[in-house]
Amino acid sequence: MKNRFIFLILLTFSSFSITQQDSWVLDDIRISGLQRVSAGSVFAVMPVSIGDIINNENYKEIATSIFETGKFDDIKLGREGNALLISLAERPTIDEILIEGNKAIKTDALLDGLKKSGTFVGALYKRAIFESLSVELERQYSSQGKYSAEVEVQSENLPKNRIKLSINIDEGVSSSLKVINLVGNKKFSDEEILKEFKLKEKNWLSVFSRGSGYSKENLKGDLETLESLYKNNGFLKFEVLSTMVSISENKKDIFLTITLNEGNIYKVKEVSLAGDLDIDELILKSLLNIPTNEIYMESFVKFSEDRIKGLLESIGYTNAEVSTSREINEEEKSVSLTLFVDKGQRTMVNRISFQGNERTHDVVLRREMRQMEKSWASNDLMEISKLRLDRLGFFKNVEYEKKSVPGSPDEVDVIFKVEEQYSGSIGGSLGYGAYGFSLGANYSEKNAFGTGNTVSVGISYSEWRQDISFNFFDPYFTIDGLGLGYGAYLRKTDYGNFNIASYNTDSYGGSVNFQLPITEIEQLGLSLQVDNTQLKANAFSSRQLVDFYTSEGFDFNTYSGQVSWSRVTLDRGLFPTNGSRNSISISLTLPGSNINYGRFNHDFKIFRPLPLGLVFAYKSRIGALFTYGDTQTAPPYQNFYAGGMRSVRGFKQNYLGPKAVYNQGYGPSRPRPIGGPYSLSGGFDLIVPLDFVPDPRSVRASVFIDYGNVFSDGCKSYETNCYEFDLSELRYSVGLGFTWVTALGPLSFAISSVFNDSPEDRTESFQFEIGTQF
Repeated sequence: MKNRFIFLILLTFSSFSITQQDSWVLDDIRISGLQRVSAGSVFAVMPVSIGDIINNENYKEIATSIFETGKFDDIKLGREGNALLISLAERPTIDEILIEGNKAIKTDALLDGLKKSGTFVGALYKRAIFESLSVELERQYSSQGKYSAEVEVQSENLPKNRIKLSINIDEGVSSSLKVINLVGNKKFSDEEILKEFKLKEKNWLSVFSRGSGYSKENLKGDLETLESLYKNNGFLKFEVLSTMVSISENKKDIFLTITLNEGNIYKVKEVSLAGDLDIDELILKSLLNIPTNEIYMESFVKFSEDRIKGLLESIGYTNAEVSTSREINEEEKSVSLTLFVDKGQRTMVNRISFQGNERTHDVVLRREMRQMEKSWASNDLMEISKLRLDRLGFFKNVEYEKKSVPGSPDEVDVIFKVEEQYSGSIGGSLGYGAYGFSLGANYSEKNAFGTGNTVSVGISYSEWRQDISFNFFDPYFTIDGLGLGYGAYLRKTDYGNFNIASYNTDSYGGSVNFQLPITEIEQLGLSLQVDNTQLKANAFSSRQLVDFYTSEGFDFNTYSGQVSWSRVTLDRGLFPTNGSRNSISISLTLPGSNINYGRFNHDFKIFRPLPLGLVFAYKSRIGALFTYGDTQTAPPYQNFYAGGMRSVRGFKQNYLGPKAVYNQGYGPSRPRPIGGPYSLSGGFDLIVPLDFVPDPRSVRASVFIDYGNVFSDGCKSYETNCYEFDLSELRYSVGLGFTWVTALGPLSFAISSVFNDSPEDRTESFQFEIGTQF
């Protein structure tokens, strides 16, 4: 009716011309002024056609039908003989929306708000909406506490009947929450309530706090917190009567008044079930966690509802609903609770599809599914499937949605949407530095060519190492999830040129390994390896090496086997925020080897989310090297080392633990590490969110404390910096860490300070490495 009224005014006051003859037969219709709108779309809405008799009433109907399409600013009707002339002026389309000056609210969020009001690129330009744009944008800023924001909107005509909108925003100064006034609270004091609020009154500490500024979203969240506080303490009829927000004249201060009604405290008299109870009622009752003859607690009710709903959703009732009715007895101040169960229709999964995996093959995602097609839909199985995709480490984000199948109300399609991220690194190097000339190329990828297989190839040449290696692992060698991997290497190493005691090794060998899943979170591994290593000493070799060379020889053929176990509950493969990784492995040389030794390793990591988006992380690593049979000393190239980005940050790579001792004054001015048979290291990280960066899912920062050292139970009288296991000899560091995932791999930085170090330890206050993450 409003549009029709406007059009009648247009008929009265605009240039609308028609002839005044009573009636005539329509022989032709001629339309002019069209640019983008097709003539067919105009003909389709016209109430007349060729051969109809036209009179004055028809003119009004024709003009009204065209006007109501909303595509034209002006309509003129005329007549030439028996031809109807229609002259139209199309409304321009919005070709571009340029927003400048916004910082507090992102451009995408502002554009989304405009789109809801009908203003977006490609939409028709309507002056009425244009005039309200500044009001709409200022409203968005007001909801964020920026009441002094000013918005100026200008339009610019472009060729081909297009419009460019330029929006200039002056955000002004953010208004501060000056006072929060609570009215009606008796049970809880203002301090007890306000400490639970996200909104905080402005004080000198406000500059250091995050998320305490006024916004409608924060206010809504705090009102929900307030309701939970009371209803979890028996105040069943608690309600917020009103909220009033007032602004100072200078628009810098906000005053918030919340008026509430506490009501009385009620106890739970009885709890019962009703509704669709064809499932064993005893099972459903076992899920109830609402004590009777105790004060009413809303959280217990919600928890019981969620448990029953979760059970139903796990067996195909994905649309199940559980609601609670409350029958209140005012005299007894008690409440009887009845939980109504509505299972809804049981649904089956028709099809599972994937979106966003442009690089990763569908089969890589599908083999992680625990929800199967043509089986009952289970939210639990879908969540497990989502978790398994997250743990792969190939994706930044994984979500899924269920869509009804048209014409089949008992079936749903499940769509998993993923956002891929870098899962490997590729690089090359050419240079000359502290360790001489170096040339190298490497490729390492956990998701090689989108197959989900792990491949690494490396070729390097430097004055301390020449290395060619290849490794491959297929986690689904069989359909049941048996993983198979293999690798080979050829390596020449001069440890004297790499901050380690001087000796050389020539090695070649290969390995094959199997991985068998035990449960969804546990795996068992078996590895077999063959290796030949020739050890070469020189005049600068340490006394420890010469002693080993004399005792055990220099040419070693070993056949070794390793058994490993791992348990992983991490919520994602890269940058986890919850869960743990626990792995244990032991390896032994097998019969046929001419030296007998074994290695034990235990690695543990745990992550736990904290309030304010913080994450607590702890890691530990324990290693032991031992001999058996007629072997007296384990080979030095199997020793453990500590220090550096991968163990104790702040100490130079590999530099903790026993140091080499040289004969006859040979050797470097500062003793180099020789390693040791036992190692202990670990650390604590407080991971802080970086929400202000463009992609916070690709970066991680933390405050850390690391500890560790290398020990020996066979320290010789001439050795220095050699200790049997002693916690007082642990080295410590504290600092800041940062990791950024790039196309070249994770880039990690650390700034740290060390303590409890010895004069023979080497420290580095700044460290950098590619390929490490915490």
